[in-house]
Amino acid sequence: MKNTKETKNKTVGELIYGIHPIIECLKAKRRKVISIYTTKPEPKAWDQIQAVWPKYQVPIQYVNRDVLTRMAGTTDHQGFVAWVQTFGFRKQFFDPKKSPFLIMLDGIQDPRNVGAIIRSAYCTNADGVIMIKKDSAPLNSAAIKASAGLAEHIEIYLSPSPQAAMIELKKAGYTVYLATFQGENAAACTFKETLCLVIGSEGMGVSREILKDGINITLPQKNKEISYNASVAAGILMFLVATKAKKI
Repeated sequence: MKNTKETKNKTVGELIYGIHPIIECLKAKRRKVISIYTTKPEPKAWDQIQAVWPKYQVPIQYVNRDVLTRMAGTTDHQGFVAWVQTFGFRKQFFDPKKSPFLIMLDGIQDPRNVGAIIRSAYCTNADGVIMIKKDSAPLNSAAIKASAGLAEHIEIYLSPSPQAAMIELKKAGYTVYLATFQGENAAACTFKETLCLVIGSEGMGVSREILKDGINITLPQKNKEISYNASVAAGILMFLVATKAKKI
């Protein structure tokens, strides 16, 4: 089954899977859970889902485990798949007075890295995430699973391109920090209070078109020929920013 369903060119829902994505979707109350698919007898984690059960009735569909695997496209569903309303991206760009700490994902290709970075963004108290539509992995069910469902709790803005996002950031007054290999030592950097941290793609890094539009920062490492994984580097940098700028 596809992860989205369309009626008259309008997307009405999508699949998510796993215990935490469904629990966090129910807790966040930002989009409706339309139906839940699981096995009978229910998996042990069923009690955790029922603990955050909404007041409205959610239809439960009991199916074989292999059906869940086909729906999710993976065996990593933990016995739960849910059909939910389509994820609601932020419509307006961020206000630096209300959202001073942003993370931008520039061309991240692996949805698991997308989810892992969003998870770290939530944990380091980032106020929002900017995702890029062009040449990037989408916020699909795999990304939601990798975020442990925490994508449901954070504001996410979808920009058409890195250049478009940079224009918006500059216009709003954000100081932009770009994670690169030839920048200022991130551990020694003094970060501005209103900022956006840009994490580039796994292979190419930050887009060449925006390299001169911000302050380049670098994580020290043992061997320059071998780099951190994108989500690991993002997590370390977010922690540095959050602690130095007293966000956490």
